[in-house]
Amino acid sequence: MTRYLLDATFLIDHLRGAPEVVRRFREMNESGDESIVTDITVAELWSGRRIGAEPEIERFLRYIEYVPPGPDTARLAGEWRAEARAIGRTVGVPDALIAATAYHQEAAVLTRNVRDFALMPVRVETY
Repeated sequence: MTRYLLDATFLIDHLRGAPEVVRRFREMNESGDESIVTDITVAELWSGRRIGAEPEIERFLRYIEYVPPGPDTARLAGEWRAEARAIGRTVGVPDALIAATAYHQEAAVLTRNVRDFALMPVRVETY
C-alpha cells in the first residue's frame, strides 16, 4: 500500500475527466493505496474551479483524507525554502508546505509538476 498526497494538478485533471488520471485514481483505490490532501491543495482546487463545479468537488473530496499541516511541517517547509534560497533557487511556500506535509505523512506527492518539488527530499510521482 502506498500513501499519496494529491497535488492540485491531479485533483483538477481528475475533475476534468482526464482518462489517465481517472484510471490512476481508480487503480489506487482498488489496490488499497491511500489518498490524502492538505489545505494548500484544497485551496488551489477551489481557486481554479469552474463555475457550477462545487457539488462535484465536494463529492470528490469526500473520498480523500484531509491532513492539515502543523508547526513541524511549517518549520520544515521554511527550512527547505531557506536551503533553496542559499543556492540561488526559489521554492514557493505552497509547494514547500505540500512537500513537507507529504514528508511527515510518509507519502509521495502525486503531481504533473514534478519540477516544482525537485529541490526537496520527498518522493514525487507523476502520471
